[in-house]
Amino acid sequence: MSLAIPVRASLLVCLLAGCGGAHTSTPAPLPPTAAAPADTQAAPHALTPAEIAAAATPSIVSIRTPLGLGTGFVVRDSGWIVTNLHVITGADRALVTFPNKQSFPVLEVLNTSAAHDLALLRVDAKGLPVLKLADSEKVRPGDAIVAIGHPLGLEDTVSNGLVSAVRQLGDLTALQISAPIAPGSSGGPLLDEHGEVVGVATAILHGGQNLNLGVPAKYVQALLQNPTPVTLASLVAALPPEPTQPALPKVSRQVPHHELSIWAGCDQPALALVGHGISDAIDVGAPLYNDGNFAACYHVYEGAALDIERRLPKACKGPKLALASGRGHADKLSDPSAQAWAMRDAFDGLTDVLMRHLAAQPR
Repeated sequence: MSLAIPVRASLLVCLLAGCGGAHTSTPAPLPPTAAAPADTQAAPHALTPAEIAAAATPSIVSIRTPLGLGTGFVVRDSGWIVTNLHVITGADRALVTFPNKQSFPVLEVLNTSAAHDLALLRVDAKGLPVLKLADSEKVRPGDAIVAIGHPLGLEDTVSNGLVSAVRQLGDLTALQISAPIAPGSSGGPLLDEHGEVVGVATAILHGGQNLNLGVPAKYVQALLQNPTPVTLASLVAALPPEPTQPALPKVSRQVPHHELSIWAGCDQPALALVGHGISDAIDVGAPLYNDGNFAACYHVYEGAALDIERRLPKACKGPKLALASGRGHADKLSDPSAQAWAMRDAFDGLTDVLMRHLAAQPR
């Protein structure tokens, strides 16, 4: 069963920096006789998630194949659309549907990159609204992002979060994000605060405990340079089938909701400790769980919770009690999978209230 996992730990650099927005000093005024340069421009205005969604949604499409559903977005007004390669892998036909309900069959695949899980498609449409690609080399942990997609078939679903890390996975750069990516959102854009595309959402894990990743926009730029059109049928013949994942147990989530007062007595280093500790634990434990090693995942989570509790200052009681409660609940269960999820629920509950706390701070 595919599961959409709630927002997970982000904040890694953001927490250490205070997360109230970077402090900038006011530049000294020019002398009365000096004139400002004629080409001086104010910094672009940061948009709200609602403004970003309103501007971007007309360019975002759903992509349906006989095998499933994905998301894509327009990069050229002549019908060029980017999505994840795994969205179309194994399918001999695909239908692209725009927010106005107009649908177009995919005529050809212009380019693909298996290493980056990207595909460039073309439909017979002109004058389409285009999303601008940003310079993804400038993306930093703590940057705000908005993800728009069609998770589990729910169209035009918007979620916002942060870039929690820029990871180097061998030769691949990946953006780890806090905005949830569920099956169906694969191939959707990750947008910065100016509504420009910094990455492409990639739901690499279709079940279990997802690590939410995005492929930087620089790889999309490379895809646009040298199109080599082929039909979907030809692509099916050329690509190996996707490996199947082992069946994972069904779960019932019980993520606790905490009030912001849980952070009473907790200073900034304590917040950073919780954010780092949970993020690191999930980075290690989630892959173990998805490989079927439930007991190992549980022990990683339990050990991380104990370490966080031990290192938090005495005055920071709220998160200590939340983690201890999660451990106590997990200890009463006999199934390692359920134990792992009990700890993950405790982590996600703390992550959620930490995100809300940081969002409430003055910027």
